[in-house]
Amino acid sequence: MSAQRLASDLPDAPVAVAQALLANAGPERSSLSLDLQAGSQPPGQTDGKARPASDISLDAARNPVPLERREPKRILGLMPNFRTVSSGAKPPPPGWEYNFTVANHQALDYSTFIFLGLTSLTAEGMDSHAALGKGVDGFYAYTWRGFLDKTDNTYLSAWLLASTLHEDTRYYALGSPHHIATRALYVISRQAVARTYAGRDTPNFAGLGGKVLTQVFSRYYYPPSATSFDVLATKFGYSVMRDVGFSTIREFYPDVAAHYIRKHREKLLRQQQQRASSGAADHH
Repeated sequence: MSAQRLASDLPDAPVAVAQALLANAGPERSSLSLDLQAGSQPPGQTDGKARPASDISLDAARNPVPLERREPKRILGLMPNFRTVSSGAKPPPPGWEYNFTVANHQALDYSTFIFLGLTSLTAEGMDSHAALGKGVDGFYAYTWRGFLDKTDNTYLSAWLLASTLHEDTRYYALGSPHHIATRALYVISRQAVARTYAGRDTPNFAGLGGKVLTQVFSRYYYPPSATSFDVLATKFGYSVMRDVGFSTIREFYPDVAAHYIRKHREKLLRQQQQRASSGAADHH
């Protein structure tokens, strides 16, 4: 297993990959850099499937993005992270086809249905909209409406409005070495600021407009008691807060993952060295 393959896989499964490295490492591998930067060649096989070189985030100079600034496709192996750009990386150019593909991945990912089930179960349990009922029928009523809410917002914000207005609504992580407070303020600001296709900052009309239109459309499939201005405004506010929370995770996850990975790798390397020393002592 190469250091490059390790670097491309680690953010998604740090312990397993680090253990695999050390299990297969010979003495010549023990001096690998703790930074674990990816090389320039395409990675090999992962779980029997080829990983394309595009899976490794590269900057404008075609150099691998450092581990602590590299965004995985999934956070903790579950949460979809397809609309995030690693700090310093050069992403594929946006456009109608690309935006639609990303929106599909985001809206129809299996994890979306897991979270949808959890949120619908919570809403039914709290009786958020009494008119939707309780029990199995109530859960179903919340679930299909919740699915429409989420898919409407995704396709409007990430595809239709974004492509029409030429806005890039992907989250561009700021990353280290910026100060934590600066990064936290940046996360909040991204609710109001997006990028044009040319890379300039612009008001986030697509992102916020998608949220507004989602609430407008929801008036056609929610009961009247759930479509008052106050209720829709509250749902809009919750949608913004969820985005801020998720973007916070996206911003800081690479730092936490890289720290965790390196600590475990250092520990496993020490254990390997101790075993090697013990084996050498027993041999003599």
